[in-house]
Amino acid sequence: MKRSRVILEAVILAFLGALLPLFLTIYGAWSLSLRMEEDRLMDIASQATTRAERSFLDAAATLKTLGGRRFISCTDAHIGEMRRLVVNSRTVEEIGYIEDGMLKCTSWGPENRLIKELAPDFVVGKDIKAWVDVIPMVTGANPMSVVQVGPYNALVDPARLVEGLADQDASVVVTAPNGVISATLNTPDTDFTDKLGRETTKGTVDGNIYAVNSKGGWTAIAISSTNGLFGLFSNEHWFFVAFGTFATIVIIGLVIRMSRKRLSPLGELSIAVRKREFVVHYQPIIALSSGVCIGAEALVRWQRPDGSLVRPDLFIPLAEQSGLIRPITDQVIEAIGRDIGPLLKQHRSLHVAINFCADDFKTGRVLETVGQRLGNSGIANDQIWLEATERGLMDIDEARKTIAEARMRGYAVAIDDFGTGYSSLQYLQSLPLDALKIDKSFVDAINRQTATSAVIAHIIEMAKSLKLSIIAEGVETREQAEYLLDHGVEFCQGWFYAKALPAAEFIDYVETSLKRQDSGVVMLSRTKSTNSSEASLSSRP
Repeated sequence: MKRSRVILEAVILAFLGALLPLFLTIYGAWSLSLRMEEDRLMDIASQATTRAERSFLDAAATLKTLGGRRFISCTDAHIGEMRRLVVNSRTVEEIGYIEDGMLKCTSWGPENRLIKELAPDFVVGKDIKAWVDVIPMVTGANPMSVVQVGPYNALVDPARLVEGLADQDASVVVTAPNGVISATLNTPDTDFTDKLGRETTKGTVDGNIYAVNSKGGWTAIAISSTNGLFGLFSNEHWFFVAFGTFATIVIIGLVIRMSRKRLSPLGELSIAVRKREFVVHYQPIIALSSGVCIGAEALVRWQRPDGSLVRPDLFIPLAEQSGLIRPITDQVIEAIGRDIGPLLKQHRSLHVAINFCADDFKTGRVLETVGQRLGNSGIANDQIWLEATERGLMDIDEARKTIAEARMRGYAVAIDDFGTGYSSLQYLQSLPLDALKIDKSFVDAINRQTATSAVIAHIIEMAKSLKLSIIAEGVETREQAEYLLDHGVEFCQGWFYAKALPAAEFIDYVETSLKRQDSGVVMLSRTKSTNSSEASLSSRP
């Protein structure tokens, strides 16, 4: 009996000892999940108040800009300027001009309506008046917020304050400085939000997790239900049982598994380098004025033994971090000599562009590598473009030495993906470059109302002022090609003309392109003369 009691007590203590870590794990996980949800909601609320305050201030700044200019009221020029500011603003939906108590005109056009003067819901500073929940007089659309500075007012869509802020499991309420609800998301319980007050806080009440943030008089409340957290634990309770019971084994297993996963890609990449599993595809570079292929950019592809291709963005960063990018680059250059060396020897007007990493330019290895592997290939030096990204040329002094030596040997040097790094006019002036390649993101923005749509014209003018040849990347539509042609861009590459091609297909493409040139056929419907569009960079400055 005594022995049995001891055994029973031992079993109970062991059982309690086994359950205690489990309960602590569940409680800790619950507390952590709750805190993370509160922080997420606070971030949503903070974004909402920041966006609300900024939207009204941006609208006021737009009106101040308009008020600082002199116009004859409601002329075409006046209305056109209001319309332009609306188009370029992220927050303003409509601008109106008021004179002697009458709405004389808006960005939509002339008007002549009596305006009833109402006291503003709130005032920002000394001269910015604001109203919320106002039905637009002209369009009669959904209620808007109104910002007024002097004789001008602007309509701001309150939906802009909360759009895209939260997932479907979170609700948001935004109130203006006067306490009136300005915007909502996912139909929140306004009775519940009224109880929370306007102080910056977060917590859990009545089965709801909430966070309140106030800024510049604006208050935002983000809410989600605790049911989501309970549901998670209800569905995954077995996981916590296993975790508490076998914590040490699981942790060791996870560490081993994670370690294998982290090491596995590098191990596979090392094997791929050793087995020379890399092939080169060639992205045709086109002379815009004639549509003729004048060369190609060599793009590396990892071809596994089963024939599948691994995307470069999945292995190039690892290769650069590990130093394996050097032997990969060497294999690319050797492949160029094998693949298209005879083609380049036959057609001296063609060139090939090769990408190099930052360290290759910094150390000058690029010159040694190209010289050793293509020096006896019969490919002329002026048929080879050496390309580096802006980040690859950040060490100005070393890069300048390498570039100067490369150009003395007859190579052309281009800066790739321009606009995505840290380049400036002074930066470019300090490097003896031959060409500038405009990044695809700027080409995509052509003729679109985006923040970057006007940047490409400035890049083109900058390159022209430095007498650099210009190559536009990622051209996918006729509209883009015509825009670039009209703006004096000489070369381009992209799917509108051809995707990156295996060597045999690229050679066929070049031959077809040259035949088209001989027959006088062009790929664009109109041509624009340029002195260097059908040559590579042999006439570079």
